[in-house]
Amino acid sequence: MTQDHVWRQIEQLLSSAGEKVVLVAPFIKKEVFQAALAAIPACVRDITCVTRWSVAEVAAGVSDPEIAELAAADGRVTISLCHNLHAKLYSADDRCMVGSANLTGKATGRVPAPNIELLLEIPMDHPEVQRMFTAIDATAVPGTVDLARKIREQADLLQADEDRPRVLVAGQDEQLEDWVPETRNPERLYRVYNGRHRNVGSDVLAGVLRDLACLDIAPGLEERAFGAAVLIRLRAMPEVRRLVEAGRLNMDDLQRELLVGGERSTEQAKRAAETVAEWLRYFDEVHLVPVGPWEIRQGRELS
Repeated sequence: MTQDHVWRQIEQLLSSAGEKVVLVAPFIKKEVFQAALAAIPACVRDITCVTRWSVAEVAAGVSDPEIAELAAADGRVTISLCHNLHAKLYSADDRCMVGSANLTGKATGRVPAPNIELLLEIPMDHPEVQRMFTAIDATAVPGTVDLARKIREQADLLQADEDRPRVLVAGQDEQLEDWVPETRNPERLYRVYNGRHRNVGSDVLAGVLRDLACLDIAPGLEERAFGAAVLIRLRAMPEVRRLVEAGRLNMDDLQRELLVGGERSTEQAKRAAETVAEWLRYFDEVHLVPVGPWEIRQGRELS
Protein backbone atom coordinates (compact mmCIF):
# COMPACT_ATOMS: atom_id res chain seq x y z
CA MET A 1 0.00 0.00 0.00
CA THR A 2 1.44 3.39 -1.00
CA GLN A 3 1.79 6.32 1.37
CA ASP A 4 -0.86 8.28 -0.54
CA HIS A 5 -3.39 5.42 -0.59
CA VAL A 6 -6.14 7.58 0.91
CA TRP A 7 -5.53 10.34 -1.61
CA ARG A 8 -5.72 7.81 -4.45
CA GLN A 9 -9.09 6.66 -3.10
CA ILE A 10 -10.40 10.22 -3.09
CA GLU A 11 -8.90 11.09 -6.46
CA GLN A 12 -10.36 8.01 -8.17
CA LEU A 13 -13.78 8.70 -6.65
CA LEU A 14 -13.82 12.34 -7.73
CA SER A 15 -12.58 11.58 -11.23
CA SER A 16 -15.57 9.24 -11.73
CA ALA A 17 -18.13 12.02 -11.16
CA GLY A 18 -20.46 13.04 -13.96
CA GLU A 19 -22.86 15.50 -12.36
CA LYS A 20 -22.35 16.25 -8.68
CA VAL A 21 -19.56 16.14 -6.06
CA VAL A 22 -19.78 16.68 -2.31
CA LEU A 23 -16.74 17.25 -0.07
CA VAL A 24 -17.32 17.18 3.69
CA ALA A 25 -14.34 17.67 6.02
CA PRO A 26 -13.70 19.86 9.08
CA PHE A 27 -10.09 20.60 8.07
CA ILE A 28 -9.20 21.49 4.47
CA LYS A 29 -5.84 22.78 3.26
CA LYS A 30 -5.46 24.82 0.07
CA GLU A 31 -3.06 22.50 -1.74
CA VAL A 32 -5.23 19.42 -1.24
CA PHE A 33 -8.43 21.31 -2.06
CA GLN A 34 -6.88 22.51 -5.31
CA ALA A 35 -5.83 18.96 -6.17
CA ALA A 36 -9.34 17.71 -5.44
CA LEU A 37 -10.87 20.31 -7.76
CA ALA A 38 -8.39 19.35 -10.46
CA ALA A 39 -9.45 15.70 -10.17
CA ILE A 40 -13.13 16.53 -10.81
CA PRO A 41 -14.07 16.41 -14.52
CA ALA A 42 -14.92 19.76 -16.14
CA CYS A 43 -18.41 18.47 -17.00
CA VAL A 44 -19.33 18.48 -13.27
CA ARG A 45 -20.93 21.85 -12.54
CA ASP A 46 -22.27 21.17 -9.03
CA ILE A 47 -19.62 20.92 -6.29
CA THR A 48 -20.60 21.35 -2.64
CA CYS A 49 -17.99 21.72 0.08
CA VAL A 50 -18.90 21.60 3.78
CA THR A 51 -16.21 22.51 6.31
CA ARG A 52 -15.58 24.53 9.49
CA TRP A 53 -13.50 27.66 10.08
CA SER A 54 -12.43 28.26 13.66
CA VAL A 55 -10.09 31.22 14.28
CA ALA A 56 -8.02 29.17 16.74
CA GLU A 57 -7.72 26.23 14.32
CA VAL A 58 -6.78 28.50 11.41
CA ALA A 59 -4.17 30.18 13.64
CA ALA A 60 -2.78 26.73 14.42
CA GLY A 61 -2.47 26.01 10.69
CA VAL A 62 -4.82 23.03 10.48
CA SER A 63 -7.27 24.65 8.08
CA ASP A 64 -7.16 27.28 5.30
CA PRO A 65 -10.15 29.60 4.79
CA GLU A 66 -8.46 30.68 1.54
CA ILE A 67 -10.20 27.72 -0.12
CA ALA A 68 -13.03 30.24 -0.59
CA GLU A 69 -10.87 32.12 -3.08
CA LEU A 70 -10.05 28.90 -4.92
CA ALA A 71 -13.75 28.04 -5.00
CA ALA A 72 -14.64 31.46 -6.40
CA ALA A 73 -11.97 31.17 -9.09
CA ASP A 74 -13.20 27.69 -10.04
CA GLY A 75 -16.79 28.88 -10.39
CA ARG A 76 -18.45 25.53 -9.68
CA VAL A 77 -18.10 25.34 -5.90
CA THR A 78 -20.41 26.34 -3.07
CA ILE A 79 -18.86 26.39 0.42
CA SER A 80 -20.96 25.95 3.56
CA LEU A 81 -19.71 26.18 7.15
CA CYS A 82 -20.95 23.86 9.89
CA HIS A 83 -19.24 24.77 13.14
CA ASN A 84 -19.73 21.46 14.98
CA LEU A 85 -18.74 19.36 11.96
CA HIS A 86 -16.63 16.31 12.64
CA ALA A 87 -17.76 13.94 9.86
CA LYS A 88 -15.67 13.25 6.75
CA LEU A 89 -17.47 12.28 3.55
CA TYR A 90 -16.66 12.41 -0.15
CA SER A 91 -19.21 11.63 -2.85
CA ALA A 92 -19.41 11.54 -6.62
CA ASP A 93 -22.96 11.23 -7.95
CA ASP A 94 -24.40 8.17 -6.13
CA ARG A 95 -21.04 6.87 -4.84
CA CYS A 96 -19.94 7.85 -1.35
CA MET A 97 -16.92 7.29 0.90
CA VAL A 98 -16.85 7.98 4.64
CA GLY A 99 -14.13 7.64 7.25
CA SER A 100 -11.54 9.58 9.21
CA ALA A 101 -9.57 11.54 6.60
CA ASN A 102 -9.69 15.33 6.32
CA LEU A 103 -8.59 17.09 3.13
CA THR A 104 -5.10 17.78 4.45
CA GLY A 105 -1.68 16.60 3.39
CA LYS A 106 -1.11 14.39 6.44
CA ALA A 107 -4.58 12.84 6.26
CA THR A 108 -4.39 12.03 2.56
CA GLY A 109 -0.74 10.96 2.51
CA ARG A 110 0.39 13.75 0.21
CA VAL A 111 3.19 14.71 2.65
CA PRO A 112 5.82 12.62 4.51
CA ALA A 113 4.85 10.84 7.74
CA PRO A 114 1.11 10.70 7.02
CA ASN A 115 -1.64 9.85 9.47
CA ILE A 116 -3.19 6.39 9.57
CA GLU A 117 -6.65 7.00 8.08
CA LEU A 118 -9.61 5.01 6.83
CA LEU A 119 -12.15 5.55 4.03
CA LEU A 120 -14.89 3.06 3.17
CA GLU A 121 -17.49 3.17 0.42
CA ILE A 122 -21.15 3.08 1.46
CA PRO A 123 -24.42 3.89 -0.38
CA MET A 124 -25.18 7.59 -0.73
CA ASP A 125 -28.75 6.92 0.38
CA HIS A 126 -27.66 5.28 3.64
CA PRO A 127 -29.92 6.63 6.45
CA GLU A 128 -26.95 7.85 8.50
CA VAL A 129 -25.56 9.78 5.53
CA GLN A 130 -28.93 11.44 5.01
CA ARG A 131 -29.20 12.19 8.74
CA MET A 132 -25.83 13.94 8.57
CA PHE A 133 -26.89 16.10 5.63
CA THR A 134 -30.12 17.05 7.41
CA ALA A 135 -28.14 18.13 10.48
CA ILE A 136 -25.75 20.16 8.30
CA ASP A 137 -28.60 21.89 6.47
CA ALA A 138 -30.09 22.97 9.81
CA THR A 139 -27.04 24.97 10.92
CA ALA A 140 -24.77 25.72 7.94
CA VAL A 141 -23.91 29.26 6.86
CA PRO A 142 -22.27 30.39 3.58
CA GLY A 143 -18.47 30.31 3.50
CA THR A 144 -17.88 33.52 1.58
CA VAL A 145 -14.60 35.09 0.50
CA ASP A 146 -15.32 38.06 2.76
CA LEU A 147 -15.87 35.84 5.80
CA ALA A 148 -12.74 33.83 4.95
CA ARG A 149 -10.67 37.03 4.95
CA LYS A 150 -12.08 38.09 8.33
CA ILE A 151 -11.26 34.67 9.79
CA ARG A 152 -7.70 34.83 8.44
CA GLU A 153 -7.16 38.35 9.77
CA GLN A 154 -8.33 37.36 13.25
CA ALA A 155 -6.26 34.16 13.11
CA ASP A 156 -3.11 36.14 12.23
CA LEU A 157 -3.74 38.52 15.13
CA LEU A 158 -4.35 35.60 17.49
CA GLN A 159 -1.23 33.78 16.27
CA ALA A 160 0.87 36.79 17.27
CA ASP A 161 -0.45 36.56 20.85
CA GLU A 162 1.88 34.52 23.09
CA ASP A 163 -0.99 34.00 25.56
CA ARG A 164 -3.42 32.59 23.01
CA PRO A 165 -5.47 29.57 24.15
CA ARG A 166 -4.87 26.04 22.97
CA VAL A 167 -6.46 24.85 19.74
CA LEU A 168 -10.13 24.02 20.26
CA VAL A 169 -11.37 20.70 18.90
CA ALA A 170 -14.88 20.16 17.58
CA GLY A 171 -17.14 18.45 20.07
CA GLN A 172 -14.99 19.17 23.14
CA ASP A 173 -15.97 21.81 25.71
CA GLU A 174 -13.36 21.33 28.42
CA GLN A 175 -12.09 24.86 27.85
CA LEU A 176 -15.28 26.26 29.40
CA GLU A 177 -14.34 24.83 32.80
CA ASP A 178 -11.35 27.18 33.14
CA TRP A 179 -12.41 30.15 31.01
CA VAL A 180 -13.36 33.46 32.62
CA PRO A 181 -14.23 36.53 30.50
CA GLU A 182 -11.23 38.80 30.07
CA THR A 183 -12.40 41.89 28.22
CA ARG A 184 -14.15 44.46 30.43
CA ASN A 185 -16.29 45.78 27.58
CA PRO A 186 -18.45 42.94 26.18
CA GLU A 187 -19.95 45.24 23.54
CA ARG A 188 -16.60 44.99 21.73
CA LEU A 189 -17.00 41.24 21.16
CA TYR A 190 -19.37 41.34 18.20
CA ARG A 191 -17.51 44.23 16.57
CA VAL A 192 -14.24 42.27 16.59
CA TYR A 193 -16.00 39.00 15.67
CA ASN A 194 -17.44 40.83 12.66
CA GLY A 195 -14.06 42.24 11.60
CA ARG A 196 -14.57 45.80 12.91
CA HIS A 197 -11.56 46.31 15.17
CA ARG A 198 -9.55 49.13 13.59
CA ASN A 199 -10.12 51.47 16.57
CA VAL A 200 -9.47 48.87 19.26
CA GLY A 201 -6.07 49.11 20.97
CA SER A 202 -3.70 46.16 20.50
CA ASP A 203 -3.71 45.05 24.16
CA VAL A 204 -7.50 45.25 24.39
CA LEU A 205 -7.88 43.52 21.02
CA ALA A 206 -5.67 40.63 22.17
CA GLY A 207 -7.96 40.05 25.16
CA VAL A 208 -11.10 40.17 23.00
CA LEU A 209 -9.59 37.67 20.56
CA ARG A 210 -8.67 35.34 23.43
CA ASP A 211 -12.25 35.51 24.70
CA LEU A 212 -13.62 34.80 21.22
CA ALA A 213 -11.22 31.87 20.77
CA CYS A 214 -12.32 30.33 24.09
CA LEU A 215 -16.00 30.94 23.31
CA ASP A 216 -15.48 29.18 19.94
CA ILE A 217 -18.67 30.57 18.38
CA ALA A 218 -19.68 29.66 14.84
CA PRO A 219 -18.70 32.30 12.25
CA GLY A 220 -21.15 34.35 10.22
CA LEU A 221 -23.86 34.90 12.86
CA GLU A 222 -26.10 37.97 13.11
CA GLU A 223 -25.67 39.98 16.32
CA ARG A 224 -28.74 38.56 18.08
CA ALA A 225 -27.70 34.96 17.37
CA PHE A 226 -24.14 35.78 18.42
CA GLY A 227 -25.36 37.17 21.74
CA ALA A 228 -27.49 34.07 22.33
CA ALA A 229 -24.48 31.83 21.67
CA VAL A 230 -22.31 33.84 24.10
CA LEU A 231 -25.01 33.58 26.77
CA ILE A 232 -25.19 29.78 26.45
CA ARG A 233 -21.45 29.54 27.07
CA LEU A 234 -21.56 32.12 29.85
CA ARG A 235 -24.27 30.19 31.68
CA ALA A 236 -22.21 27.01 31.32
CA MET A 237 -19.51 28.46 33.60
CA PRO A 238 -19.59 26.57 36.92
CA GLU A 239 -19.39 29.88 38.79
CA VAL A 240 -22.56 31.15 37.09
CA ARG A 241 -24.74 28.05 37.48
CA ARG A 242 -26.16 29.31 40.79
CA LEU A 243 -27.63 32.32 38.98
CA VAL A 244 -29.18 30.04 36.38
CA GLU A 245 -30.59 27.66 39.00
CA ALA A 246 -31.71 30.12 41.71
CA GLY A 247 -32.24 33.36 39.77
CA ARG A 248 -29.73 35.24 41.92
CA LEU A 249 -26.00 35.20 42.60
CA ASN A 250 -24.21 36.96 45.47
CA MET A 251 -21.12 38.82 44.25
CA ASP A 252 -19.08 37.71 47.28
CA ASP A 253 -19.98 34.08 46.51
CA LEU A 254 -18.99 34.58 42.88
CA GLN A 255 -15.66 36.04 43.96
CA ARG A 256 -15.01 33.10 46.31
CA GLU A 257 -15.82 30.66 43.49
CA LEU A 258 -13.27 32.40 41.30
CA LEU A 259 -10.63 32.09 44.04
CA VAL A 260 -10.91 28.29 44.11
CA GLY A 261 -7.66 26.62 43.05
CA GLY A 262 -5.43 29.46 44.22
CA GLU A 263 -4.52 30.66 40.72
CA ARG A 264 -6.01 34.14 41.27
CA SER A 265 -5.29 36.72 43.94
CA THR A 266 -8.17 38.27 45.86
CA GLU A 267 -7.92 41.38 43.71
CA GLN A 268 -7.88 39.31 40.49
CA ALA A 269 -10.92 37.34 41.65
CA LYS A 270 -12.74 40.59 42.47
CA ARG A 271 -11.97 41.98 39.03
CA ALA A 272 -13.02 38.70 37.36
CA ALA A 273 -16.32 38.72 39.28
CA GLU A 274 -17.01 42.30 38.16
CA THR A 275 -16.25 41.32 34.55
CA VAL A 276 -18.58 38.31 34.70
CA ALA A 277 -21.32 40.56 36.14
CA GLU A 278 -20.81 43.06 33.30
CA TRP A 279 -21.07 40.31 30.69
CA LEU A 280 -24.25 38.97 32.30
CA ARG A 281 -25.75 42.45 32.40
CA TYR A 282 -24.92 42.95 28.70
CA PHE A 283 -25.97 39.55 27.33
CA ASP A 284 -28.67 38.50 29.80
CA GLU A 285 -31.65 40.12 31.52
CA VAL A 286 -29.97 40.63 34.89
CA HIS A 287 -29.29 43.59 37.15
CA LEU A 288 -27.26 44.34 40.27
CA VAL A 289 -29.06 44.81 43.58
CA PRO A 290 -27.28 46.38 46.63
CA VAL A 291 -28.49 44.01 49.38
CA GLY A 292 -25.56 43.56 51.75
CA PRO A 293 -23.03 42.21 49.26
CA TRP A 294 -24.27 43.10 45.80
CA GLU A 295 -26.33 40.43 44.05
CA ILE A 296 -26.84 39.65 40.38
CA ARG A 297 -30.52 38.92 39.82
CA GLN A 298 -32.42 37.59 36.84
CA GLY A 299 -34.88 39.94 35.15
CA ARG A 300 -34.87 43.57 34.05
CA GLU A 301 -34.38 46.33 36.60
CA LEU A 302 -37.62 48.19 37.31
CA SER A 303 -37.40 51.97 37.18
